[in-house]
Amino acid sequence: MPQSLDAVLAEVRDLLLDPALTRAVAAGRRRGLTPSVARAELRPVALKGGNRLQIVTDDGSRPYTRNVEPGPEAAAAVDALLAEPFGNWHVETAAATVQVRVTKKGDAQVHRAGATAPTVAKGHDRAKQWLLDPGDPLFTVVGGTAAKRRQVDAFLRALAATLPDELPADLRVVDLGCGNAYLTFAAYRFLADRGVRVRVVGVDVREDQRVRNSAVAEQLGCADAVTFVAGTIEDAVVTEAPDLVLALHACDTATDQALARAVRWDAKWVLAAPCCHHDIAAQLKGNPAPAPYGELTRHAILRERFADVLTDSLRSALLRLHGYRVEVVEFVDSAHTPRNLLLRARRTGAAPAEGQRAEYDALTAQWGVTPALEKLLS
Repeated sequence: MPQSLDAVLAEVRDLLLDPALTRAVAAGRRRGLTPSVARAELRPVALKGGNRLQIVTDDGSRPYTRNVEPGPEAAAAVDALLAEPFGNWHVETAAATVQVRVTKKGDAQVHRAGATAPTVAKGHDRAKQWLLDPGDPLFTVVGGTAAKRRQVDAFLRALAATLPDELPADLRVVDLGCGNAYLTFAAYRFLADRGVRVRVVGVDVREDQRVRNSAVAEQLGCADAVTFVAGTIEDAVVTEAPDLVLALHACDTATDQALARAVRWDAKWVLAAPCCHHDIAAQLKGNPAPAPYGELTRHAILRERFADVLTDSLRSALLRLHGYRVEVVEFVDSAHTPRNLLLRARRTGAAPAEGQRAEYDALTAQWGVTPALEKLLS
């Protein structure tokens, strides 16, 4: 239920000045207004001169850090930030999390959560902690079913495992075949919270998706940082080569097109969740299996499953041949989706290991297949 913005910001002010504050982020913009800085992050720090409130602001070109003393100086700095027309506030203390989104009408949508420490689920000894709070405004806009939250969390954990601890100050991301873009926005919110300046471009062939996703970016207050273009994966205009390429559930050879474009961009990191492996399956159907593997392709259902494995094995091999270190991992539990494989690649620039090219050539020749990715990279 919408609440008075002034009353909610007064609550936020108390939290920001509370010694129990652990971290706060302000970002986005209100409708028709633009803050003087694109983002602000606050956290307590212990310095030789005593405890301070550290405030890091980013004007879009570089971050600026200052450490203010508790008391009147911190209060004045906090009041100045609260006067800025930010569209979102995320505040964490030792006891609670408060997330605020300013609506188009200028009211506040607020989500409050209890203790931020991980809780133990029944029947489990380990803690459950979401990488993106289930109460994040993203889920209010795109829907927050339990299955969707699990998929977002699984994706963000894979993303976190792929990226280094130290990220570049400016991070460029392209999501090829972004669809309704809820994972695109999840990636943005997760990466922006790591203190880097993130610029994301989502690509989808449908113009109506571009319009819809752009409207969601406005609602979330990140339209300056998250933009969308309509076009094919191969031909969509992306003005800056990305550091990170996402291709999540692009069907059949669309995954190959995304991987090929990532390689041509020399992207540092790639996450691809393949879907619908028809290309290699069709080639296997038209060729006799090499001895003694006839039983692997005799029955249609087994041939299809084997084609899935062979397709992604050849994709990972080709990425390694082009200077990437590749891991193939489970994306999300198979109980939630059968399309749960994830190719996770990091560019090393290393030359292929001895015999690696010969092994790839022997495998494709033995099965009589030519992967789409091979054609696209030749």
